[in-house]
Amino acid sequence: MSFSPRLVALDIDGTIVDNDGRLLPRVRDAIRSAAEQVPVVLTTGRAWLGTKLIIDEVGLPAGPVICSNGAQILRFPPLEIVHEVRFDPADTIEKVLKVAPNALVAVQDGVHWRVSKPFPPGELTGVSGVETLEELSSRSVTRVVIRDPESDEDIFLRMASSLGLHGVSYYVGWSAWMDIAPLGVDKAQALERVCGDLGIDRSDVLAVGDGRNDIELLEWAGRGVAMGQAPDEVASRADDVTGDVVAGGLAVELERWFGE
Repeated sequence: MSFSPRLVALDIDGTIVDNDGRLLPRVRDAIRSAAEQVPVVLTTGRAWLGTKLIIDEVGLPAGPVICSNGAQILRFPPLEIVHEVRFDPADTIEKVLKVAPNALVAVQDGVHWRVSKPFPPGELTGVSGVETLEELSSRSVTRVVIRDPESDEDIFLRMASSLGLHGVSYYVGWSAWMDIAPLGVDKAQALERVCGDLGIDRSDVLAVGDGRNDIELLEWAGRGVAMGQAPDEVASRADDVTGDVVAGGLAVELERWFGE
């Protein structure tokens, strides 16, 4: 294969770490090895503070970071928000709560979260306070997260498709969790901006991910690789599928290009 990656874009949850947040030493070492040779850009649905935990654990060098499914591009260190897209959350919050009145609501404001009620421990990093729904809806935000503990994933998918949301995009995670962002914002468009700044063509990008929010990224990159546990709708859009996160599938892919 003539492909030789000049930049690596990596999802975090389900790709670098498993559902319990565990990072395999082999995966850590493979990422470090790649980062010594080409830029490694974390391209994640996490907000900044949750992303920084992985940067510190892996030991990544300074460089661009894509957070919030592409709504934010940052550089670190020192921390700088290079690009950010915001939207008015009021209509979205109102529509969702008509369908799921007991859902938890969080809005991302800069690098912090504001929430309607406390989320389960460990799910959001950097919560700045609990607010009324009116307060949450009162100013523009980077993202809205809806979590409905009374619904399972199938119910939530049906609910999401029936909301009639306009001007925003959304994806449903593994549980009853919906991530809502400005329309047209995704990991691929953010990475395209980063690659433009670095002078790197998309055909030279290796991207690895496992979730529905990685589909555009995997299709956009010169080589898009899905993790072994990715659902069929994700795997079918990738160029290749590696092992699952528990087996260190990311390390297998990175070692192919950057050595063991």
